[in-house]
Amino acid sequence: MITPTPLMQLVTGYWSFKTLAAAVELDLFGRLADGRVITREEAEKEFGLPERPADLLLSACASLGLLEKDGPGYRNSELSEQFLVPGRPHYFGGQVRYCDERTYLPYHRLGEALRTDKPLTWDPDTQESLFTTADPVMLAMFWEAMYSTSAFTARALGEAYDFGTHRRLLDVGGGAGAFPIELCRRYPHLRATVLDLPHVTGKAREKATAAGLADRIGTADGNFLTDPALPGGHDVILLSMILHDWSEPQNRTILAKCFDALPSGGAIVISELLLNDERTGPPAAALMGMTMLVETEGGRNWSGAEYTAWLTDAGFTDVRTIAFDAPGANGAVIARRP
Repeated sequence: MITPTPLMQLVTGYWSFKTLAAAVELDLFGRLADGRVITREEAEKEFGLPERPADLLLSACASLGLLEKDGPGYRNSELSEQFLVPGRPHYFGGQVRYCDERTYLPYHRLGEALRTDKPLTWDPDTQESLFTTADPVMLAMFWEAMYSTSAFTARALGEAYDFGTHRRLLDVGGGAGAFPIELCRRYPHLRATVLDLPHVTGKAREKATAAGLADRIGTADGNFLTDPALPGGHDVILLSMILHDWSEPQNRTILAKCFDALPSGGAIVISELLLNDERTGPPAAALMGMTMLVETEGGRNWSGAEYTAWLTDAGFTDVRTIAFDAPGANGAVIARRP
C-alpha cells in the first residue's frame, strides 16, 4: 500500500539538519571531546539552557547517531568525535556552519530562483563570483567546509583510479589542496601543483606544509576561467567538484585549455557527483544541481554522457567513466590526449 511516509520524510528533512546545526553552534561536540560524558542537568548549566530544551537536544542528537547514552549521561558517538570536534584534522563543522549560515535561508526563496534563474546567495551585479565575498569569516568557512569533504573524496578517487602512471598533477581550482595531499600520500612519486586564486593558494601552501609535503606540492596563482592558458609541465589534470559550478560554454572552454596544457598521452580526470544519462538521479547529484541554482549563474550537475561528449569534441580520446562512493563525488570521467 502506498502511504505518504516518503513525503513526510522529505518534508521533515530540515529537522535533522537544524538540530545538527544548533548543536554545532553550541559547540556541544567540542565540549564532549575525548570521551567526556554530560548529563542533562550538567548541560543545562554549561550551555545556559532550560530543562526542556536541554533534554530535547540531547535526545534528538542521540537519535541521529551524534551522541550515545552512557548511564545517565551522553557522550560523543564515534562519528561526532572524529568529525565534529573543532581542531580535528577532518573537522566537518565548517560544512555544517556554511550551509546553515550561507545557503539555508536562501533556499527558502527557491521559487524565486526557479522563476528568475539567478543566484540567491550573492549578487552578480556587484560581485565577480560566489567565491568572492567581503566576509572573511564566511570565506574561511567555505574553504574549511570543502577541505573535509575533499579529503575523503580524494581517498576514494585515489583507490578507484591509478595515479601511479603519472608524475605531475595539476589540480585546477584545487582550493586548500586536499586532493594533492591525499594523492601524494598514496603515490609517493607524485608531485602536484594547485592552481587557484591568490587568496586561496596560501591556504594550500599551509596545508601542504602541515602535511609534510611542501617539497612535493606547489601552487600557481591564476584564474582558470579568465587566464588564456593553464600551467604546463603536468601529465594529468584534475577537475574535482569544479565543472558543476559553470555553464556548458564555460566548461567547454575549460576543457579546451586542459587539452592544450597536456602533453600527448596526458590524462584528464573529472571527479563529480554525476547524474545518470537519463538525468533522473541519483538524488545527491540532482539535488546538488538545485544548490547550483541557488549559488551560481550557470552551474548544474552534469551526466557522464555530457562530459564524454564535451571531452570528445575537445579532442580527447579513450573516454571512460568509473564509479566510487565518496562525500563529494560518485564517480570520475577520465580521458587521454592523443
